[in-house]
Amino acid sequence: MVWLSLAACQPALVEAPSRAELADEIIRRSPPEGDESTCWAAEISPAVIETVTEQELVTPEVRDGAGQVTTPATFRSTTSQRIIADRDEVWFRAPCPAEMTVEFIATLQRALKARGLYLQPLTGVMDAATTDAVRRLQAERGLDSRQLSLAAAQELGIVSTDLGAL
Repeated sequence: MVWLSLAACQPALVEAPSRAELADEIIRRSPPEGDESTCWAAEISPAVIETVTEQELVTPEVRDGAGQVTTPATFRSTTSQRIIADRDEVWFRAPCPAEMTVEFIATLQRALKARGLYLQPLTGVMDAATTDAVRRLQAERGLDSRQLSLAAAQELGIVSTDLGAL
């Protein structure tokens, strides 16, 4: 009996929240309609274009009977471009504009500062330094956007998480 009471005093192991994979949140079409409680944000990713420069042989080299080059080869450069990825519009869930209060943004800045992503004073203003920090956080998780996604806000612990979804 003594053993059981001591075992009950042991601290419970709590797992840290997992890192969000924000690319899983992306929708490549317009967001679903009808759910007024969910807010969406859009991001346009630019087309990715590759430029390739190649050397083309115009005239080959000429050699004499002893194998010495008498006339060197001539080349010309040609440059071409090709589209690697088309321009794309993606949608993702985001905190609603009504939630983006001064207090909420200051909390966001505090959470980003704790992770070393935001180095400015807490202002409660969604300024360039804040949006840059949001982009850095989200880009390494698969969403290259300056707009805060709901999944990133949940990972930061600044909005509630639906525990039923876990």
